[in-house]
Amino acid sequence: MKFTKMHGAGNDFIIINNMIQKIPEEKFSTIAKSLCSRRLSIGADGIMFLDSTKSEAAYKMHFFNSDGSKGEMCGNGARCICRYGFEKGLSGKKQIVETISGLIEGTRIDERRYKVKLNKPTVFEIDFPLEYDGTKHNCSYVELGNPGLPHLIVEFSKLHTLDEKKLYDIAKGLRKHKMLSKGANVNLYFIDDKQEIHAKTFERGVEDFTLACGTGAGSIGFTLIKKGIIKGDEVRINMPGGILDINIKENNEKYEEIFLTGPTNIVCEGIVLDEDLSY
Repeated sequence: MKFTKMHGAGNDFIIINNMIQKIPEEKFSTIAKSLCSRRLSIGADGIMFLDSTKSEAAYKMHFFNSDGSKGEMCGNGARCICRYGFEKGLSGKKQIVETISGLIEGTRIDERRYKVKLNKPTVFEIDFPLEYDGTKHNCSYVELGNPGLPHLIVEFSKLHTLDEKKLYDIAKGLRKHKMLSKGANVNLYFIDDKQEIHAKTFERGVEDFTLACGTGAGSIGFTLIKKGIIKGDEVRINMPGGILDINIKENNEKYEEIFLTGPTNIVCEGIVLDEDLSY
């Protein structure tokens, strides 16, 4: 089984061209859990199976998290798969990719920077306070696409000072909070003295912090603009793995379009020879 390993601002993925490999869809979850294992296999935050589609899209993206769960969409993954599609001759500089949550548009900015239009916000609660471990957190809640990819946006002034174990416990507690019917990706952010935004995302399905989250950055940017904390329509989010740029536009249908731009990196290509993996 041939694979490509990529990352977008440190958010890393395995890509498998299933138009060639012809792996049955019922095997995707098992393969994802196996190949994404950091010590026993290639290792990644998630895996994407690129497949044919009957829609107007160039191809379909099946996204699975490292724990084998199916994901609605992945922003950095979409940017990576757009570069993959362009460099493999499967699409042009502009392309449409089919996801579970709807069609997304991708654009090549230059050799390594790609932009995608994320799925539109379908649910937004500007004030969504949650209490965990005796502390009330100032939160907002966003779902992107349909079915909605859930994101909790949490203003967290201690992000840069709190020790990693305590930060992990708080994020994990909020991720599975009883008020969230399907859980959520938890995006903790603070704005420093220079008015720069710093954020970390605890991702559902990875069940840990990742170096970057594209849909998380988009949800943060969307929320800060809607709340009037950031003026204008552009937001730059500093994440541990790199910088992601968010642009918000209102279209003719009067809903906001969220654009995510950032770096991509092709790490390696190879063949899976795992003797324990049966597919």
